[in-house]
Amino acid sequence: MKILGAVLVALIVLVQYPLWLGKGGWLRAWQIEDDLQNQKISNRKLEARNGALAAEVRDLKQGTEAIEERARYELGMTRPDELFFQYQESARELPEKRIEGQ
Repeated sequence: MKILGAVLVALIVLVQYPLWLGKGGWLRAWQIEDDLQNQKISNRKLEARNGALAAEVRDLKQGTEAIEERARYELGMTRPDELFFQYQESARELPEKRIEGQ
């Protein structure tokens, strides 16, 4: 009787092993579900980024304000009727900075 009980327990363990630890077992399913949740979070972030880029492309194609803004800030362009003033710091105002050659 003891041998029969041991054989039955061994068979139950052999049947349960693939269920819990096999290639398609519960542990692997939980891991895949966790990976899926992480990928969904990543996809949401990328969708938001793509939406912002699509809006910028649409604005660049349809409107002139975005083109003008980029030209001003990235290329330093001005309109023909504007004056551009650039201030340069003098050596007297900045005693902590070392001037080469002195």
